[in-house]
Amino acid sequence: MSLMVDQATWRPPQPQTIEDTGLRPSVVSDLILKALHAAGDLTGLALGDRLGLPFSVLETGLDLLRSQQLCEIVGGSAIGPPSYRYRITTLGRERAIAALSANAYAGVAPVPFEAYSFYLTKTFSRSVQRRITPAEVEAAMSHLVLSERVIRQLGPAMNAGQSIFLYGPPGNGKTAIASALGNLLSGDIWIPHAIEVEGFIIQVFDPVHHEPRSSAPSKLDLEHDMYDRRWIRCRRPLVTVGAELSMEALDLTFHAGACRPPVQWIANGGVLVIDDFGRQRSTPRQLLNRWIHPLETGVDYLSLPSGQKIGVPFLVLPVFATNIKPADLVDEAFLRRIPYKVLAQNPTPIEFAQIFENVCRDQGLEYDPSLVHHLWETVLLPRGIALRGCQPRDLIHQALAHARYHDQPRQLSAQLLEEACAAYFVDQDQGVSGR
Repeated sequence: MSLMVDQATWRPPQPQTIEDTGLRPSVVSDLILKALHAAGDLTGLALGDRLGLPFSVLETGLDLLRSQQLCEIVGGSAIGPPSYRYRITTLGRERAIAALSANAYAGVAPVPFEAYSFYLTKTFSRSVQRRITPAEVEAAMSHLVLSERVIRQLGPAMNAGQSIFLYGPPGNGKTAIASALGNLLSGDIWIPHAIEVEGFIIQVFDPVHHEPRSSAPSKLDLEHDMYDRRWIRCRRPLVTVGAELSMEALDLTFHAGACRPPVQWIANGGVLVIDDFGRQRSTPRQLLNRWIHPLETGVDYLSLPSGQKIGVPFLVLPVFATNIKPADLVDEAFLRRIPYKVLAQNPTPIEFAQIFENVCRDQGLEYDPSLVHHLWETVLLPRGIALRGCQPRDLIHQALAHARYHDQPRQLSAQLLEEACAAYFVDQDQGVSGR
C-alpha cells in the first residue's frame, strides 16, 4: 500500500478487485449476504453503495454466491450486471443468520487492520507532525482569558505530543482549556467505518465523536468513485470523558456479537480529555497503570475475544483535567509519567474584569466596569471569596434571571448582582453541625 503522509492531499485509493481490498473473499461474501438479508433484494449498484465498494469488487463474489445458490437474480435492465436485482435465497438467509451470530456488524466493508495501522503511524506519529507556533496557540485560546504563563506552557506540550496534567481550583476553565486544544489540530483524518483483524470486525467510526467533513462540491467529491468509500474524511477528534470512565472502557468491548473500540482508539489522531480526573470509579493509579506503556511506546495492546493481542497505534494526546490536589491523587513517580503540568490558577482582578466584559459582550449587554468594582468591594473582598473564572458568567446569568422574574429591563445593576451573589455563594458560617 503506497501512502502519502500529507494530510491535505492523501485519499485512500479505490479498490478495483477483492484482492485490492485486502480482505478475504469470505468476508466480502458474508457482508453481501448480511446486506441482502436486511434489505430483501438490491441492485448491484445499491449493494455497492451499502458496502462502500465498487461493483467491480462485488461481482466476483455475487457470481460465486449465485453458483452456491445463496442468492439469485430477480430482475434488471439491459445496462448490465450493476443494474441487476439480487435476492437472497432461503439457503443464503441461513448462511447470513449464521454470519450475524458470529459478528453482528453488517455495514460498510471493513479495512484491513494493517492498512489502518500503517496510515495512522505514517500520518500522525510525533516525528511527522508539524510545529505549532505561539501565534496559533494564542489564536486557539483567544476566546479565553488566560495568563501568559498558561499559554506559554500549552504550546510546547502540544508540540511534544505528550500527555498534559491540567489542574487547579474548580471553575477556572480547565475543561474549556482542554477543549480549546482541539483548535490546534490541523488537517483531517481518514477514519474507516470498520477494520478487520484476525477474523473479527471492529466498528471504528463513531458518529458521536467523529465529525465528517461537509461534502461541499469539489472535483474530487464529484469523482467520488476515485477514493475508497470504506473511509470517511473527518475532523481530527476531540473526545471528552468524565467521571463515568471505567477500566472496561479502555479495552475492546463485545456485546451481542458486535465489537467496539475503547475511547483512546476513538480519539486516535486527536485529543482525549479525561475530565474530573480522580473522580472515576477506577482509581487514578489504575488508570495511569493502564496507560503507562501506551504513553511511553505509542502502542496500545488490546485483547481480541480469542485471547490474541493486537498492537493498536496510540497516537492521541491525553489531557488529565482535575480540581483535586495532585498530591492527593498520585505520588511523584506517577506524576512523572505525565511530563507537562499546567496550573489553571485563579484569575487576577484584571483578568476577572476582562472575563466579565467578555460575558457581557456575548450576552449583548453593556459593560459597566463600576459594577465589577462594586462586586469586588461589597461582596467578594469582605467575604474573602476567591475569584474564579466561572463567576462572571454564572452571576450575570443569575442576575438576568432575577430581572426577568421581576419584569425588569434586561440589563445589569448593582442590586441585581447583589441578589445573584446572595443566591450563588454559600455562607460557610450557616448550617447545623453534628449528625
